[in-house]
Amino acid sequence: MTVRCRIAPSPTGPLHIGTARTALFNLLFARHEGGTFILRLEDTDVARSTAAYEADILSGLHWLGIDWDEGPAMGELAERGPFGPYRQMARLESYRAAVEGLLSRDQAYECFCSTEQLAADRASQEAAGQPPRYIGRCAHLTAEQRAQRRAEHPAPVIRFRIPAGRVGFHDLVRGDVSIDTSALGGDLVIVRSDGTPLYHFTVCVDDATMGISHVIRGEDHLSNTPKHILLFRALGAEVPAFAHLPLILNPDRTKMSKRKSQTAVADYIDQGYIREALINHLALLGWSSGTDDELFSFDDLVERFDLSRVQQGGAIFDRERLDWLNGQWIRRLSDVELVERSLPFLRASLVDAETDSSLPTADDLLPLVPLVRERLPRLDAMGPLVDFLFLDHLSIEPTLLVPKRWDAATTIDALTEARRIIAATGETVFEAEELEPPLRALAETRGWKAGDLFMAIRVALTGRTATPPLFDTMVALGYARTLERLDGARLILDPATSGT
Repeated sequence: MTVRCRIAPSPTGPLHIGTARTALFNLLFARHEGGTFILRLEDTDVARSTAAYEADILSGLHWLGIDWDEGPAMGELAERGPFGPYRQMARLESYRAAVEGLLSRDQAYECFCSTEQLAADRASQEAAGQPPRYIGRCAHLTAEQRAQRRAEHPAPVIRFRIPAGRVGFHDLVRGDVSIDTSALGGDLVIVRSDGTPLYHFTVCVDDATMGISHVIRGEDHLSNTPKHILLFRALGAEVPAFAHLPLILNPDRTKMSKRKSQTAVADYIDQGYIREALINHLALLGWSSGTDDELFSFDDLVERFDLSRVQQGGAIFDRERLDWLNGQWIRRLSDVELVERSLPFLRASLVDAETDSSLPTADDLLPLVPLVRERLPRLDAMGPLVDFLFLDHLSIEPTLLVPKRWDAATTIDALTEARRIIAATGETVFEAEELEPPLRALAETRGWKAGDLFMAIRVALTGRTATPPLFDTMVALGYARTLERLDGARLILDPATSGT
């Protein structure tokens, strides 16, 4: 069998973590099997589909490295593939032809029921404790009755006939599944009264036309599969293999939703997660390699991916695990790669600080990478770690300057003595190994804990309590700016220290 699988997102919202995971599993399966991965936009929900959401989905998948063999145009990339167009609203003629075929074979029919009639039927069923279903009011009208109704209601919907019986199939994740068609809600609307086709119909027509061999999607679609199998059969198409992936759950095992959790891929990009870590994490949401390994490159995943290792139970989205993976992958980047990816975050941090200084360049950031690489859980942490080096004016919270075991007077004394020692070190030997010993000796002589002294100096130089190693930070600031900031910090605690 030639493997052909697809992702078919609807541009009615931003790229969702669940959609990205489904796209990844389809791509990994296609690559592992030497097949084809297709992207198709299901944009028939005209009221909610937008160009902005479409751009977010396409750019998000592309950023993740989930690139398609066949699919729509994106930016400078032209549409490619023999079964285009790959946007459903450009395929309406094929749906009309398929509908006409179903109508001619009496596998579908026009339905003239009003909204009020359908609402009354649902209310009656609810009162009787029955599940809602279409009662078939228009299912067996004669040709004359249809003609009369058509004159009275010129815009009917089209319903597909759901036959009685059971629909069984073998799911590649969940095993054998069998569902009675009485649970499907009655005959299915496949075309709206305005003539636009609905999801259940278009997805089957497109999958049949494009020769999709495997439908790999979330388990929330499991109840739709019998409807789709019946539609494939009615269309005279080969039924593809199905694999339903476990839902992605919050740590409390509730379904991941935008109301309770961060679901948009763009938000993870904006927070400084890198594609290698996000792909690694998505792959482990419901799939196991069968080993204790946790770090997988895309090529590793392609080599190992097997649908038989996809679990049936829900996949927990663990943010702490993602942060750990992200840190591991950041440490694997070269210095140049890390600078390239993190520089925009550093610049954004400085813009937010409204500094008048010029924004740093890659050459400015490159020497700092060894100081911060091990401290970066995400790229957006680069700003808080080093942006103080590029600020003309440092804003310091006075209470942070005074260590918990000290008072303001002790802190002023300590900063004054530290400044004296640092100034005496001189600019020519202003190195970490020259600065640390005399400052430790100062703490010992005065009976201070070195940590308190170093914290006071750290806050004076950076405005923060957590920074790269203190003495490396001093060297990065430089001799003159180190002294200048110590003077500024003393002034904050006691303006009388001006000039001393």
